[in-house]
Amino acid sequence: MPNLYHFSINADDVTRAKHFYERALGWKFNAWGPPNFYMIDTQGGDKEKMTIHASLQGRRELVKGERMTGFECTIAVRDVDATASAIVAAGGRVIMEKSIIVGVGALMFFQDTEGNSFGVIQPDENAE
Repeated sequence: MPNLYHFSINADDVTRAKHFYERALGWKFNAWGPPNFYMIDTQGGDKEKMTIHASLQGRRELVKGERMTGFECTIAVRDVDATASAIVAAGGRVIMEKSIIVGVGALMFFQDTEGNSFGVIQPDENAE
């Protein structure tokens, strides 16, 4: 059964948001990938407890003209292509075509019938 795999916090001021979550929730941040992108350690360094991945990034527009607000969620699935077909058949639409994140997996973004944006990932540590 698909489950929550990752959430992202989109921020206008990444540094300000980082300081807020450090102080408010005690989260730790590690620079990863592009500038102003951090992976969030929500488990205090305990990798065994880490069941959900999290990141902080600059605000973006997955849908042209619509700035992402709130927490952006990504669902883990066994087959991103089959899931994409099911989402479209159910009335959703693709807003970001499949892309490969090296060492992470295949990722796509969609909008549901209510206009909510979400990601779907097929995790694969060997992705290239």
